[in-house]
Amino acid sequence: MSEVLAGRYELGERLGVGGMSTVRLARDRRLEREVAVKVLAEHLAEDPQFVARFRREALAAARLVHPNIVQVFDFGLDEPTGRHYIVMERIRGQSAAEILRDRGILPVNEALAIVSHACRGLDYAHRNGVVHRDIKPGNLLRSEEGTVKVADFGIARNMGDESSITQVGSVLGTAAYLAPEQAHGEEVGPQADLYGLGVVTYQLLSGRLPYEAQSLTELALKQQREAPALLHKMNPEVTPQLAAAVDRALALDPRDRFATAEEMRAALVDGARGVGTMPEDDATHALGSETAATSVSPRREQATADQPAVVVPRRPQPSRRAAPAPAPAAAAPARPAKRRRRGAFRRFLTMLLVLVIVVAGALVAIIGTSSSNNAVQLRQYTGHKAHELIDEITQLINDNTR
Repeated sequence: MSEVLAGRYELGERLGVGGMSTVRLARDRRLEREVAVKVLAEHLAEDPQFVARFRREALAAARLVHPNIVQVFDFGLDEPTGRHYIVMERIRGQSAAEILRDRGILPVNEALAIVSHACRGLDYAHRNGVVHRDIKPGNLLRSEEGTVKVADFGIARNMGDESSITQVGSVLGTAAYLAPEQAHGEEVGPQADLYGLGVVTYQLLSGRLPYEAQSLTELALKQQREAPALLHKMNPEVTPQLAAAVDRALALDPRDRFATAEEMRAALVDGARGVGTMPEDDATHALGSETAATSVSPRREQATADQPAVVVPRRPQPSRRAAPAPAPAAAAPARPAKRRRRGAFRRFLTMLLVLVIVVAGALVAIIGTSSSNNAVQLRQYTGHKAHELIDEITQLINDNTR
């Protein structure tokens, strides 16, 4: 005899199992259609705070009706079993996680088709005030027709600290996709979803994660100290402009990422066509504002067939917040300027003094042309006085320009 939830949903085979829930194929007896039912894990059903958040997020997700979002039809509590559930549309196809498992690296056009659909769905959700908080390949479902839909809005994570996330046993599966501010327990916004989608894009185009970590602590340290290799250094199909766009989505500071999911989608599409910012001009995005002075993309080494791409060390960053503006420098530069002005004044007086000597010499020469003995004595007397005058003026200049 099959299990039935709420007297309506006849449960079938398992479609997936996670730390927080189990997804099962089901048949809606009332509407006679196939659906997917996500049943909340029993240990979480005993947490009133989590159940309240679960209900709020499910209500928000149920209001999101978009071609690139998995539709939520119903949610509730099955009284006889005490199980909380969410009923969603059934997507026949594969998740991006399954595609990566089967194929490793995708062609650029196929990868961008997946990400572009996800961007459209996220842009709609963000404009309606809903942040997913758990973007990863397993939550991007591609139907048999090729349409990609963002799933799992019904239990979008809204936990602020690491202990809560560890409790539900999801660190190992999703840590690599968490934005830095989310891993730090800060309030998250749409840019956290764009970071997660940037990680997915990086993985689809390279077959690897930008950061390999086994815990939130390790992830945070790597994010602060390492810069992942740029994609065009690993995949020759990726243009430098596309690599720069993905690099921007991975910025540590959410203010350095794209403003909207639609802006990110446009940048990725343009980048694939060779339009946009080159990595040399855009390398500071992924490093954050505090290490912009040391972020030069040529330091990221190119991967070879025998050697994987090398991550580049970053200067350790004690805080992602902007550093306070340095105190204005002391008035030291004013002294050299004053000295320069004094030097110019001294040169001017020296030139004036030389001019006086030349004029005095000329007058003495004129007087010396007389045949009178008194005239000769006058010339000698005047020359002697001139030297004394020069010495006095020179001393005066020195005294007043020190």
